[in-house]
Amino acid sequence: MPTPHDQPADVLVLQHLPDDGPGYLGQWLDAQSISWHVFCADAGEAYPASVSAYQGMAVLGGEWSANDDRPSLRHAEALMREADALGVPIIGHCLGGQLMARAFGGKVERAAQPEIGWMPLQTTGSAAARYWFGVNAATRGPDTAPSDGPTPRAENAGKENSLHTVYQWHRDSFVTLPPGAALIASSPACAHQAFALGPHLSMQFHIEISAEKIALWMAEPGASFPRLVERWSDSVQSLETMAASTTKYLPASQALAEQIYSAWRGRWRA
Repeated sequence: MPTPHDQPADVLVLQHLPDDGPGYLGQWLDAQSISWHVFCADAGEAYPASVSAYQGMAVLGGEWSANDDRPSLRHAEALMREADALGVPIIGHCLGGQLMARAFGGKVERAAQPEIGWMPLQTTGSAAARYWFGVNAATRGPDTAPSDGPTPRAENAGKENSLHTVYQWHRDSFVTLPPGAALIASSPACAHQAFALGPHLSMQFHIEISAEKIALWMAEPGASFPRLVERWSDSVQSLETMAASTTKYLPASQALAEQIYSAWRGRWRA
């Protein structure tokens, strides 16, 4: 459970909308006995003035565009820039990842087609991808993670890309990465699925997804959803397909989330 705002906590979670909560991220933080604050902008909770009291920062998704003229979005970007200056690692989910792109000089636009449902994700063979996604994790050691990204051991060099199935629900995408960012994942419908930037990770997909969160979204997918399924059947799943796919893919998704969140925690300030 989140820590009351009048008590100190290790992690700051920025939430935009009530129906896009921490999900599995909150479960993971609780399982690790990590204290965390969550502030929901649409619920009238102003984001903190500073991130200086925290060890890590997470920014969640939401149906807004990162380009919308909303004070809370610009506040989130300002907090990201402060976190970077202070060495506080950030992890961005969907809209949170798009805000990270904007905050550090990238660009967000409407994607050519939406992605909704359980979709394939291909990670690169780079050292940064191995650090975050855990490819060949058994051979990763302390010598593989300098400050700007991990360096592979010799036996990892040239390994093939890795495939995962992750949950997507987005119309926009970061189309231009920030200077210095490394693209580490892509999908057939979205070339830019994740990038690493220093100690930070930006994701287009919802690695924080939980069964409860999917059920909430599927209960009210929006009036335009049937038209999206009809027009983009290759990247928008029907509700029936999503339900069946959740049973199949959620356990592996949450195992990947544990890897990603553990890598994020490994970069928190002491």
